[in-house]
Amino acid sequence: MSIMKEVAAFLQHCKPFYLATMDGDKPQVRPFGALCEFEDKLYLITTNEKAVYRQMKQNPNVAICGMHEDKWIRISGQVEEDTRREARVAMMEANKEVLSKMYSVDDQLMTVFRFINGQGTIYSFTAEPVTYSL
Repeated sequence: MSIMKEVAAFLQHCKPFYLATMDGDKPQVRPFGALCEFEDKLYLITTNEKAVYRQMKQNPNVAICGMHEDKWIRISGQVEEDTRREARVAMMEANKEVLSKMYSVDDQLMTVFRFINGQGTIYSFTAEPVTYSL
């Protein structure tokens, strides 16, 4: 399994996980639940009408945190919008049950961001941390 598949699989167990962005000089954190691995990159979804979209476009530095059982993950890095239809299709296919109620691939609202670089670490109370490059 690729590193991105491992990171995505862990995050899928963290329902929800939390995404932090910057709104000017103020941090903003909100719950997220949908993500996917596509072309060995970690992808997030939002709509281009939300503040989180504007924040990621203005300042691509983001952080994610999520917990599952006795482990938690912290990710920080930079994201960029991927405007390709194929990326939106991959997101929809990975999260069809949830996303098909809110979006369609060609609705001009559904927007995906991919991590272009960063680092993620999975921590545990009982094991050494495992760090991944994104």
